[in-house]
Amino acid sequence: MTNYEGVQRTPEKTLKPELVALCKKVTAKRARTVIDHILKHGIITSEDLSDTYGYDHPPRAIRDVRENGIPLLTTLVRSFKTGRQIGAYTFDDISRIKNGRIGGRRAFSKQFKRELIDLYGPRDAITTEVLDERYLQIDHRVPYEIGGDGSDLDPDQFMLLDASSQRSKSWSCEHCENFLSLHEEETCKACFWASPEGYEHVAMEPVRRVEIIWRNEEIEHYDQIKSAASKEGVSIPQLIKSRLRKQGSLKG
Repeated sequence: MTNYEGVQRTPEKTLKPELVALCKKVTAKRARTVIDHILKHGIITSEDLSDTYGYDHPPRAIRDVRENGIPLLTTLVRSFKTGRQIGAYTFDDISRIKNGRIGGRRAFSKQFKRELIDLYGPRDAITTEVLDERYLQIDHRVPYEIGGDGSDLDPDQFMLLDASSQRSKSWSCEHCENFLSLHEEETCKACFWASPEGYEHVAMEPVRRVEIIWRNEEIEHYDQIKSAASKEGVSIPQLIKSRLRKQGSLKG
């Protein structure tokens, strides 16, 4: 088994029995794969997940474990295969176990989805685009790993997203310092990905953003903007900002 400098392995025989018992209650296949590997070897890396188990998105497998309430430490190590830095994961202290999370997030009923649609309309919360209801998925405003499901399913704590927005949110959250180490629920609530209607930051960065989608007959307008941006040698967002400034809509 490869040894990584600065990483303390956590083999099963050194773990507290309470942590091992909780780990063994997890039944979801992907989370179970990660847990069993760490129990056996004391560590798992993103390379193990991709090369040994064929997971194309290793952070998703790690997130599955955390969603089940099992705390993991993340360390960057240098790959012996590529020389690049990769993620390495070991069990964290049992005191960091998220109570009530064993077994993972609860399934949402059709009735609850209907409540959200009645509240927000059949639209993606990030893009505000109206979509066929079947394309909308329920997502926690504050990531499950930070806030859990709560004692009640309060519609205000959830949002509707299409698959593309959900992937974008997941990627941003997984790379955010608050998600990785701070775990402050209020910081999440002030983020664009939790409150696109009014936010203070995007993954703790001082950023403001707008999502625009061109659909059907509007695609012709998008192609015109894309062509103009290409001719000027700028990106589409840069072109839009430039045009707004020329019209006097923006200053500076």
